[in-house]
Amino acid sequence: MELLSDDAAAEGEEEGREPSGEPLVREPRHCRVHFPGAVRQKAYLFDGLGNYFNKEWDLKEGSGKEFCWYHAELPKGNQKLALSAQYLIDVLCPPLKLQDILTLVSNGPFCGHVDGALVFRVNSPGPAASSFTLRLAARVTENSVITVSLGRIPRLDFSPTGQSLLSEIPSIESTGLVRDAAEEEEEGGRSGIIIREHVLEFLLTMNHSEEADNPVPVKVSNLVVHIIDTHVDHVQDIVTKLEMELDAVELELDKGGSTLKKQMLDDRRFPKLHLNLQRLLQVVAHGEQVFPRVKEKCSAKSWFANEDIIALEELIGRLRRLKDNLGFIVNRVTAIQAGLHSWQSEQINKKLYYLSFLSLTFLPLSIVTGIFGMNVGGVPWTAQKDPALQDGFRNVMVLCAMILFLLLVSFSFPSLYAQLTSWRRRYAMRRSWSINRKSFLSRTFQRGGFQGGGYMRI
Repeated sequence: MELLSDDAAAEGEEEGREPSGEPLVREPRHCRVHFPGAVRQKAYLFDGLGNYFNKEWDLKEGSGKEFCWYHAELPKGNQKLALSAQYLIDVLCPPLKLQDILTLVSNGPFCGHVDGALVFRVNSPGPAASSFTLRLAARVTENSVITVSLGRIPRLDFSPTGQSLLSEIPSIESTGLVRDAAEEEEEGGRSGIIIREHVLEFLLTMNHSEEADNPVPVKVSNLVVHIIDTHVDHVQDIVTKLEMELDAVELELDKGGSTLKKQMLDDRRFPKLHLNLQRLLQVVAHGEQVFPRVKEKCSAKSWFANEDIIALEELIGRLRRLKDNLGFIVNRVTAIQAGLHSWQSEQINKKLYYLSFLSLTFLPLSIVTGIFGMNVGGVPWTAQKDPALQDGFRNVMVLCAMILFLLLVSFSFPSLYAQLTSWRRRYAMRRSWSINRKSFLSRTFQRGGFQGGGYMRI
């Protein structure tokens, strides 16, 4: 007896039915998920009154004042663009079509209407695992927003308002291994929030509030501004972190020696930083191209508020200032890299100088030894059995020593001359000061004279 699958059984039932005048209505099939858990999904429902609720991932639009937001977070890894498209097909199809999904996942800047919805993206090319590869795409309608990002974007989500980490003055946890009893008693009697030092350093790089402090959008236009604002904040966080790292590198270079500089050159640290900065500049350039077009297209929408148009204009101005700041960082990196290359050239020149000195030192000696090593007749001091020439070896060694001495004198003459000149200059200055002092004292005695008992009048 053969076992039939559910689809085959359903087809058999349909064949056994008698045709009727009513059209056949098929039940919608649930899409099979090929990559479960690969994409993080978050869905929110906003009631238009300042409240929001978590909802299921059904990709339905809101009604009336209500609107929905669906956010898909692609994993940061070394996956190809085709695999990212498959991830989105799993979570967005249906109701989105393949054209809509490809518009969201493709690289490069884009802003336009696709299937009646406003779609914009600022997806930068590059390896997905890089921290400087940022991708954000959005599909906006009057009652729903669908966004896709590569990795987590800080402050993008909403969370219930609770006790903030910075609501009171925190205590920094000591990183030292040895602490005395007084510090331990003080920490034991202190009540409050204790944070680690690296957490404080991370908070210093953030120029925005936490997720719990995000204002809940009342309109779709507020949500669009919030999404673009978090993207600009993300870029600014990366720029701030770069500036702090660059300051630390400059401090290390000032304190460190040749070993640290050689390690930085061997690791190709600054060429890699140049490449990352170019990627970040490309992200900012995509935003400069896309967001003005988003503002232009949204200004024609009746449901887009005027104050949000002004907010978009301010965000575009922030992007331009970020681009200028990135240009300054690129100049700083170029200057540091040029300094390292100059130091490397100096080291190579010193080594070549020493090598040329050795070559010039041993070249005359090799010429002398080569002449006296020829197996021909008539070479002086080569008669081994002649008692009158028994000092020939000593004479040759003396000749070599004289040549070496002349070479050393010729090489050390510039430094000796410089030292002699500086000594004569210091001696002349000291003599001039002594003469001026004597003349000053003599003029003082002549003008003031002596009053009572030989004391000088003041």
